[in-house]
Amino acid sequence: MTRTFVPKRVFFTCGVGRDSEYLGSFEMALRAAKIECYNLVTVSSILPPKCRIIPRRDGLADLEPGSIVFTVMSRIASNEPHRRISASIGVAIPEDMENQWGYFAEHHAFGDGKEKTGEYAERLAYNMYNSITDKIPEKTLNITESAVVDEEGTWTTVLAATVFLME
Repeated sequence: MTRTFVPKRVFFTCGVGRDSEYLGSFEMALRAAKIECYNLVTVSSILPPKCRIIPRRDGLADLEPGSIVFTVMSRIASNEPHRRISASIGVAIPEDMENQWGYFAEHHAFGDGKEKTGEYAERLAYNMYNSITDKIPEKTLNITESAVVDEEGTWTTVLAATVFLME
């Protein structure tokens, strides 16, 4: 018998990181998002039925450093001076969360600000959800981060993520 793991809760987080190195800026973004001490496994974009969205602080309180956690993540980095970068996760939440799954959509962009990037990610999630049903989602929302690379060209990473909890 195959055992499946279906997340019961999920939280959203985001962060900006800056460092002289590309990898360092990613680490700083993870720290800003408060998920640097976990082993992150990226997954595709399904919000499982019965999966509750919870506050970040509640989700973090239930994780231990070193835990393997599943995440839907959007990230982008640049060291081009004055370049705006944005990362977003949009979500389409079905009306019947007991029986229907929803969708997450990852989007990252050069040049677009927080509002435009977030709206686009929400629209992507909405369209994915709408492609499987004739119903519209109960609601859509997003978590988005945006930053501008400084004039020195310091590596800058922005990320947006959902973190799943199994229990």
